[in-house]
Amino acid sequence: MVIVAGESYKSYIIVAMHSAHPLRIFAVSGILSITLAVIVAIYGGIGALWLFIVLAILEVTFSFDNAVINSRILARMSDLWVKLFLTVGIFIAVFVVRFALPIVVVQFATGLAFMDVVHLALNDPVKYSDELHHAAPVIEAFGGTFLLMLGISYFLDHDKVVHWLRPVERQLARAGKIRFIKLIFMLAVVACMYATINPELKETVLLSGSLGILLQFGLHSLSVFFEKTINKGKVVAKQVGWAAFASFMYLEVLDASFSFDGVIGAFAITTSVMLIVAGLGVGAFWVRSMTIYLLRAGTLAKYRYLEHGAHWAILALGVVMLAKLYHIELPEWMTGSLGLVFIMTAVVTSILEKNRYSTASKSKQ
Repeated sequence: MVIVAGESYKSYIIVAMHSAHPLRIFAVSGILSITLAVIVAIYGGIGALWLFIVLAILEVTFSFDNAVINSRILARMSDLWVKLFLTVGIFIAVFVVRFALPIVVVQFATGLAFMDVVHLALNDPVKYSDELHHAAPVIEAFGGTFLLMLGISYFLDHDKVVHWLRPVERQLARAGKIRFIKLIFMLAVVACMYATINPELKETVLLSGSLGILLQFGLHSLSVFFEKTINKGKVVAKQVGWAAFASFMYLEVLDASFSFDGVIGAFAITTSVMLIVAGLGVGAFWVRSMTIYLLRAGTLAKYRYLEHGAHWAILALGVVMLAKLYHIELPEWMTGSLGLVFIMTAVVTSILEKNRYSTASKSKQ
């Protein structure tokens, strides 16, 4: 922010208090990050502090495209549900998705009791990491199909008229006229994986992949259904009630799909569960703050192709997760960079096109 000479301190505070101002939106994330960084440095030293920073950056890098999609969905929800997303939602994101949910996955994979797995995570993190990697195919099949269906659903929308990668997106939009094409495509993907995957993973791919498809399709359909039913005959700008609840749950499942891969990758950096929860948790706060900033600043409207770039990034991440089932693994830095590359390219393209239209408009005048 630039402060004009002579501007009073009081004016500065008024600007900072504006709901769309970065100072206000990112304040909680910044304070929390500094507080936890100090605690980590005191108890773990400089080495632990460095790992904490790396984990936070890893989470933000993996989930930046998630923030773009979140802001689009939140734009349709009432202020009450946006506040719930920032309060209840962040609790779910940090403690349920990044701590409890991996424990539940390990619990089902090993047959151990929940508290036994918690004890394992806190007291024998190396063994817990091994068990989590052993359960990774369940996570990858579910998360990969969920993200793949989310991405392909956006491009198979036959009502979509704005296209970024035009030759490909136009063909996908035309294909969207086929009834149930999204389900047909995704079920074909699962069937191909079932036919080609290692025999010991066939049941896992079939069950987890089908669950990812059904959950994505079901939550989206419920949101649309409730919105049409509740708002029938009315002009309502924002989702409320069950429609908003379905969208809220959709956001939480989407967050889980993005975060699972980060949780598993975090164990390649450190085996300290508490350090992982702290680092990824702080990253989750920054992603939430970015979501709100994108929403209130109207960023999707400013950059014509930003949403397209985010969905291509989601498609890429979904493919990367499914490829791991075939033991094809990219380095963590490369996987995390995929989303940023798509999004930055979409932003640059949007700016160039906007400038080109502006120049053409001035030349006509």
